[in-house]
Amino acid sequence: MSDAPVIGLTTYRQAADWSSWRGVEADLLPSDYARAVERAGGIPLLLPTFATARAATSAVDRLDGLLLAGGADINPARYGRPPHESVTAWYDDRDASELWLLAAAQARPLPVLGICRGMQLMAVAAGGTLVQHLPDVVGHAVHSGGDGDYSTVPVTVAPGHRISDLIGNELLVRSHHHQSVATHPGYVATARDADGVIQAMEAPGPRFAVAVQWHPETTSDCGVFKGLIEACRFTPTP
Repeated sequence: MSDAPVIGLTTYRQAADWSSWRGVEADLLPSDYARAVERAGGIPLLLPTFATARAATSAVDRLDGLLLAGGADINPARYGRPPHESVTAWYDDRDASELWLLAAAQARPLPVLGICRGMQLMAVAAGGTLVQHLPDVVGHAVHSGGDGDYSTVPVTVAPGHRISDLIGNELLVRSHHHQSVATHPGYVATARDADGVIQAMEAPGPRFAVAVQWHPETTSDCGVFKGLIEACRFTPTP
């Protein structure tokens, strides 16, 4: 395996504006994700929304690791719930594509890191459910941040897990989400905030399958990214 693992980063597919172009459908992702992978020693590769499971699987066959990025809400039908009034838009094509990518990564198996929506998708893929509108549960909207901005939330990480080895036991995180993981079959909840919201989870065992609800790509602390890269270096090619 290469000394610089290739990490596939999932992207948004939606209308975008740039230069003189308006409302052009584009595959895009904030550059913070790619920069964080580069700082940790990896090579980022942006993945579009794939139209078929076969295409997604073929892409995964060429990767050393997978990063499921943040973004829009997941269709509540994916976890057997009607949509809350706050859930007004979702992207079925992205949901399907990322579920195919995750299944292919698990089958190989490849190291996986989920961020924000990515963590929620990992829980849903495992048969779990989401809190559709967190303010209804915790009584405030601190986790949601502002328009185009993040809030700061203190998080406590349980000791003795993979993620605590990467980032320690107490930290302030940058938050921008109105949903959270409710149930997570097959994963251990390894961090929470003062409201009891699950802020990180990981799969038990030797495989790197770690997810965080916050946005580590927006800070200089790249512990979880370094963990992903190191896991890729020591994951044998099938």
